Amino acid sequence: MNRLHGKVAIVTGASRGIGGAIATALAAEGATVVGCDIHAFTSEALAECRQLDVTDEAGWMDLVNAVSETHGAPRILVNNAGVTSPESITETSLELWESITGVDQTGVFLGMRAVIPEMRAAGGGSIINISSICGAVAVPGIAAYHAAKGAVRTLTKNAAVTYAPDGIRANAILPGWIATPMTAGQSDAVNDVFLNATPLARPGTPEDIAGAVVFLASDEADFITGVDLPVDGGYLAR
Repeated sequence: MNRLHGKVAIVTGASRGIGGAIATALAAEGATVVGCDIHAFTSEALAECRQLDVTDEAGWMDLVNAVSETHGAPRILVNNAGVTSPESITETSLELWESITGVDQTGVFLGMRAVIPEMRAAGGGSIINISSICGAVAVPGIAAYHAAKGAVRTLTKNAAVTYAPDGIRANAILPGWIATPMTAGQSDAVNDVFLNATPLARPGTPEDIAGAVVFLASDEADFITGVDLPVDGGYLAR
């Protein structure tokens, strides 16, 4: 219950679902957690809740400066904020493409770029980027989401090899079908594609992802960097 004592964490998309579970789990393990979301929210479990549009470059810099001044250098960054949409390539407008990749891909880049200098100065840290099984394999549609989540995987590996000398680890988690407000908003047809191909034959929970994040953030994972960790009920094993 105290694996992350003394560490400062930033979690995006922290108002609900996977992000909410991650932020709460990190706090329960002793981390000082600053949860961020585009929507205003509150949580008694967290040290601070802040509004952040992850596509806003200046907003990221303001956030990291404020966190460092108030709580100390962030040693854990969880890029979790994400959006999706069902359209195929030919159905996707440029506006929709840029909206989805802006949150799911550019937001991850901006977060790492803002936090890494603080981590480096503090002697290291752990970055956990939430990708998806859809970053590894495809289903029909969701073209922009597929593209962005695939990019998150390779960008994570780039960070892992680039900043390893600075004591910074970077890993990606690939959730399978997780019962969240986002998946609840998808069609039954889309959800059934994933659930029917999940060997454990149940939806995942936000807490399933949170447990993996806590492990990767902790010293127990000190020799783990650059990995893709599926938490998917066996989906990618098929």
